[in-house]
Amino acid sequence: MRRGFPTPGADHVDFLLRLKRDYFAGALMVVIGLVAVNEGHNYPLGTLQKMGPGYFPVALGIILIGLGILIAGTASTGGTEEQQALPHAEWRGWACIIAGPVLFVIFGKFAGLLPATFACVFVAALGDREMTLKQAAILSAGATAFGILLFSYGLKISMPILKWGAA
Repeated sequence: MRRGFPTPGADHVDFLLRLKRDYFAGALMVVIGLVAVNEGHNYPLGTLQKMGPGYFPVALGIILIGLGILIAGTASTGGTEEQQALPHAEWRGWACIIAGPVLFVIFGKFAGLLPATFACVFVAALGDREMTLKQAAILSAGATAFGILLFSYGLKISMPILKWGAA
């Protein structure tokens, strides 16, 4: 193989294990930012005073690209072996955080804002191993009350607080 490149096999695996997860996170953010900028250019950008539909995706994409570069840049600062080791996957946390918004959509469609918000926050909070059921319920109740005050009364979002069925 050429000098400077890992050889296939064990050396390649060692090379990949030495790379920090920050490089991958930064690269992923840069890729997502590039996609957002590319797709945003398909819509009119407008001006700063009168923004078009493409303005926000382009601005967000540029911010993501910058943050991705910063995150990948911090990976080159080095660290101890313990910091470089990849942690084991937190499947419970991931499942709960993904299930929360799914429950919000389901409960929002059939039961309204109150049960949707409560279910979303409650299930997502259970992804934390240190969270008890009582703490999750208190957090969910507070977030639900705040959400109803903000979205229903403050912003006048047209989602009913309580309803029964899909109609």
